[in-house]
Amino acid sequence: MTPTIFTTAGVPKAEQLDAWRGWFDSVFDVEVDDPRQGFAATSQTWNLGGFGLSRVRAPKLRALRTPSLVRRNPVDHWGLAIGHQRTFGETGGQGSIDVPANTPFVASFGRPIVSLREEDERLQLYLPRDGFPELSGVFEAAEGRPLSDAMGKLLAEFLALLARSASDFSETDLPGLRNAVRGMMLACLAPSPDHDALGAAPLAATRKEAVRRIVDSNLHRSALGPDFLCREAAMSRSQLYRLLESEGGVKNYIQRRRLKRCFTELSNNAGFRSVAAIAEGLGFPDPSSFSRSFKKEFGLTPKDVMHAALTGVPTKTFQGIVRHAPELCSLRDLLGQIARS
Repeated sequence: MTPTIFTTAGVPKAEQLDAWRGWFDSVFDVEVDDPRQGFAATSQTWNLGGFGLSRVRAPKLRALRTPSLVRRNPVDHWGLAIGHQRTFGETGGQGSIDVPANTPFVASFGRPIVSLREEDERLQLYLPRDGFPELSGVFEAAEGRPLSDAMGKLLAEFLALLARSASDFSETDLPGLRNAVRGMMLACLAPSPDHDALGAAPLAATRKEAVRRIVDSNLHRSALGPDFLCREAAMSRSQLYRLLESEGGVKNYIQRRRLKRCFTELSNNAGFRSVAAIAEGLGFPDPSSFSRSFKKEFGLTPKDVMHAALTGVPTKTFQGIVRHAPELCSLRDLLGQIARS
């Protein structure tokens, strides 16, 4: 899936805020302290077949969905948002809100919203009310409340995973993805045996992603192992073993993550460290066994990768395609398209 991208890059500073307001036409208004300073911002939005996902980078702002905008554009979507900065303001259903950084929260576009935040990058799901009728009661109960418990943290991981994977989905993935989102919302916001069953697959994927992040942040630690992961991920050994069973077990999973990090560091060896130094720093004290494991994993020796980096010969090439969507003039148009998908 290719996102629709709107950016104020290239727009004269004095016109950037008006351009941004034009993209959010009748969905949100935006206020800033000094429009003359410019408003360099970018929005990426994916239409994922009945729901949308956006990533927005923007300066400090006040976003307002006023009663007048609600009347002018009665888009009746639920929004699930998370940012790297604190959000505070008001929602029509909850009153005042104060949401810590990195904490998801729910808002209804069918009611007035005031959202104030510093310069930030934020993720937001757009869920049409008619497309997810079974979620209305769950979202009503959660509206404006910081989802800061353990299930809220899983939901945050799930949103991050969706954003990283969004461009990799194909049309055939979308029905299953929509069901996964529905199940994840129910499992995290209204846990019950039935809802847990619906959310089992996305919950497992999200827990696995949380474990991956812990592993990747601690690859240098000699103590990295089952006990460490159980403590940091707040799960039992049996849960951890089941989660990583398809990866060949905990030990094999950690080793492969370490080998991948070694590959990255050998490919970007700006400090000209030796192969042995890089390997030892990532938990491979024996150079011979490291080289054997590395070649088995990648079909290349560590020296092959280092040589390619030093000579400028790439070992892998990645290409991306950007598609414009000239038929879409504003976020309002895109939300309408999402609701009709």
